[in-house]
Amino acid sequence: MTSSFESNTYPARLSDVERDKALKVLRDGVAMGRLSHDTFIRRMELALAARRSDELVALTADLPQESRFARAVFGTVEAVSGFTVRLRRAWQAERLPKLLLPHPAGGHSLRIGRDPANGLRLTHETVSRVHAELSRQGGMWVLRDLGSTNGTTVNGRRVIGAAVVREGDQVGFGRMSFRLAAD
Repeated sequence: MTSSFESNTYPARLSDVERDKALKVLRDGVAMGRLSHDTFIRRMELALAARRSDELVALTADLPQESRFARAVFGTVEAVSGFTVRLRRAWQAERLPKLLLPHPAGGHSLRIGRDPANGLRLTHETVSRVHAELSRQGGMWVLRDLGSTNGTTVNGRRVIGAAVVREGDQVGFGRMSFRLAAD
């Protein structure tokens, strides 16, 4: 005789790992063009609502499973691609001309732009007349964009307002780039 508790028990809940594997197969399927966006969304909803492993298997049965060999190849390609990007950035960064930070004891800010009255005059057409200002505030260097047309960047990110900079940072004014250096 079975107790009422035993007859109402459900199979063990799916693990997050099993569900994540199925979702990854679905994501890969849509990325490879084997699933439409609508089919992907529907199957993803079903995977999240699934209670048994066989339900997940049914959702991914028509999609190729990634083999260990494919994971190794794609992982290697991804690592090499990332390395070449990092190498290119490092190579370009070392070749940039240096922009010496003003002596901190001077207490003056350095205006940068095309106008001859600026402390640093850059004559490139992508640099605004009064482009940016570098100043010392609270023991830190601050680079402020002064409403330039083509923007000011620090390490590839556009400066909105002002940004703290330090020696070694890559700064850009329009299409002109420099590496900040101290005396």
